[in-house]
Amino acid sequence: MAKYLTQEWLDESTALAESQPERPGATARLQYVITDGPDGDVFYHWVVVDGHLVDNRLGQLQDAEVTLTETYDDAVAIQRGELDANAAFMQGRIKVGGDVAKLMALLPITTSPEFQEFNAAVLAITEF
Repeated sequence: MAKYLTQEWLDESTALAESQPERPGATARLQYVITDGPDGDVFYHWVVVDGHLVDNRLGQLQDAEVTLTETYDDAVAIQRGELDANAAFMQGRIKVGGDVAKLMALLPITTSPEFQEFNAAVLAITEF
């Protein structure tokens, strides 16, 4: 088990994402900001190219196209499947900065069976 929001957790998540199908055009540079966590605020980023997670690490991505900011409690609820990420976005619980159209183009992926399997696999290796 990897502790949530550590580099070990991000590395294991990247390995689990290798089975995701190619999705031409599903490309974005995403910065995540998780606030009010037990260890303070955490910054990490994803680089997605044609639906494949090619970079996933702690820190700030200087040329991020989209920044998503959410509280630690909401991030945990999303990871556990207790809060739908799309609903959280629509409710304003996930704040979005940057290219919202780029994010909206990625949202359909989150409802695919493959992505749901990926989330379940990540949850299975996560220690909160």
